[in-house]
Amino acid sequence: MIMKGLEFPITSTKVPGLTKTFDLADPEARKEYFHAKVGKEITAISKYLENQTFMGFFLGKKNSGKGTYSSLLREIFGTDKIATVALGDLVREIHANWDDFTTTDEYKNLKKFYRGFISFDEAVERLHGRSQSTLLPSEFVLALLKARIAKVGKKAIFLDGLPRDIDQISYSLFFRDLANYRDEPDFFMMIDIPMSVIDERIKYRVVCPNCNNSRNIKLLVTKDIQYEESTGKFHLMCDNPTCNDIRMVRKEGDDLGIGPIRERLEKDEDILRKVFELHGIPKILLRNHVPVDEADKYFDRYELTPEYVLHWNEKEKKVEVKEKPWTVKDDNGVESYSLLAPPVAVTLIKQLADVLNVM
Repeated sequence: MIMKGLEFPITSTKVPGLTKTFDLADPEARKEYFHAKVGKEITAISKYLENQTFMGFFLGKKNSGKGTYSSLLREIFGTDKIATVALGDLVREIHANWDDFTTTDEYKNLKKFYRGFISFDEAVERLHGRSQSTLLPSEFVLALLKARIAKVGKKAIFLDGLPRDIDQISYSLFFRDLANYRDEPDFFMMIDIPMSVIDERIKYRVVCPNCNNSRNIKLLVTKDIQYEESTGKFHLMCDNPTCNDIRMVRKEGDDLGIGPIRERLEKDEDILRKVFELHGIPKILLRNHVPVDEADKYFDRYELTPEYVLHWNEKEKKVEVKEKPWTVKDDNGVESYSLLAPPVAVTLIKQLADVLNVM
């Protein structure tokens, strides 16, 4: 159940007779896992993508995993068939490279597509942050997305960042048509994730100061973990070979968890509630969690997010790591397990096959 009063069904990933355990952190094992769990659906969707496309709108709270799920789908189906357009990343990219951007065909398309209540130049001023009175106007955002989709070409699109406000929900209903995807399916992909999961993802997050790789000292550790005896703290060392075991660090403010972004999360929740009420457009409903007493019915144990408990063995002078299933309270107070990203992607693929009517 997402929030209070909205029901998200549980989509099982279990396959009768499949007893093999897969290491979901390993790309090759993950490939085998996906084909064991949803091989027929992957084959059918891949065949569909040979000649057709679709447009999917990812909706979820900040830090709900939209980027991760998009990445897994590109991993499965190939970047030649699927593209992800993340509005926030797009705005930051263009802002940081504006001078080069103005020499491109994408910029010409942006000017051509833009229609709004303020001039194009004023909209650009807001993009650069010189006018902070309002956010980028929706009309400029739509033109920006259309220009990027034109650059991407005829691929299936996963769109992250629209709608970003209540008034943009109606835009997203017809954006496929605006972007000339007239006859291709479109749908919303809504992610149900408890506030408690987001809170601990933030509180225990560490980042490599060199490559910006993100891990979690409680939920996603690296192979090399060091212990600082003077402070009694454990430190993750970056796994990226080019970083030479550099120590990963906490971001300022992460210890506050969801506190600083609570207003943003509540706004995201309002958008999810509103979209949930829409008729006439398919919805793919993704759960990040499952009640503890129902987990074994729907999922294999290795699909549950582990919690890593770190212990310093004083006698042997080494860090010991123990795993146990991570339990959280969902937004309705139900004791739950959080799911790893691959099983959530499996439930997405199952529902996507149904939406595209390829099975």
